[in-house]
Order: sequence, then C-alpha cells, then structure tokens
Amino acid sequence: MQGDVRSSPLEGHRCSVAMRVACYRTRRASIEERRSTMTDRHGKVQAPARVAWDRLHESHSKDVLVHWPDGHTTQGIERHIEDLKAMFVYAPDTRILVHPVKFGSGDWTSVIGEMEGTFTKPMPTADGKSIAPTGKPFKLAMCTVGHWKGGVMDEEYLFWDNQAYMKQIGLAP
Repeated sequence: MQGDVRSSPLEGHRCSVAMRVACYRTRRASIEERRSTMTDRHGKVQAPARVAWDRLHESHSKDVLVHWPDGHTTQGIERHIEDLKAMFVYAPDTRILVHPVKFGSGDWTSVIGEMEGTFTKPMPTADGKSIAPTGKPFKLAMCTVGHWKGGVMDEEYLFWDNQAYMKQIGLAP
C-alpha cells in the first residue's frame, strides 16, 4: 500500500492515488467549465454587428494591454476603444458575425472569426489628411487571444493579415 500513497503539497497531507484522481477530475471539470464560459464570453465580446462601446469594459479590464496586428501595443480600455473606433470611421459596417473556432487553456482563450465590411468613408491618416474611399469590400480571417483575470481580459492579442486587408480595400497592389 505504500506505493498507493503520495504526498500532496497543495493540501499539506498524504492522499491516496484514488483521492488524487478524484480531486484532479473535479478540478479539471471546474477548469473546463470556466474555460467554456470564457471562450463563450470572448466570442460574444467580439461578435456584435453594432458595437456598444460603453459595454466593452464588461469584458476588458480598465488597464487592458492590447497587441495589434501592425505591431503597436496599447494600454487601457479607453485607448483600446479609440483604436477600435478608428476602424469604423472609414468602414462603418465593419462586423464580425461568426466565430467558427473557440478554445482555451487555463486563463487563456482564443477565437477565430471573419471580419468584414466596406471601405465607404474617408480614411483619416496620421498627417491629418485622408484617403478617399474605394467602395471595396473586405473579408478576412482574424484571431484574438485573450488572457483573463478576475472575469475580464487583462491582455489581448489581435491578429489579421494587414497586407490582404489593404489589397482588398484597394490600397495595395
């Protein structure tokens, strides 16, 4: 029977293998349930056809760290909202309606979606000028990976192919 007993540093006492397996299964079920909830919430956060900017704080921490596809990083929910809004200026119909893939591990979740819209309004540039709309639609795969802490995302990585995006809206050969 000596081989059936292991020391458990988490509980501070000795547990049988059967007890450890039962504890593992219970903990695993709890992790899976939490992961499922987070991936569902993650998908719902990104999916609305009409964005409710004032509700983004329900899923993102006030000091969320966001890594963008172009390489820049921002910190804070207000800055994140401003960057997201900038995309809607020149393509006000931008939407993510489907998330065919959702998964997670521990406190991390990821969703793959299809982002689409139409370049119908002038695109502001950094020098204060603007690029005339081309009227061209875009549809591309995107991915967001989020780290969750205290029920909200405290870090988010956004991925999509910027070159394909620029080609589709007529700004790249």
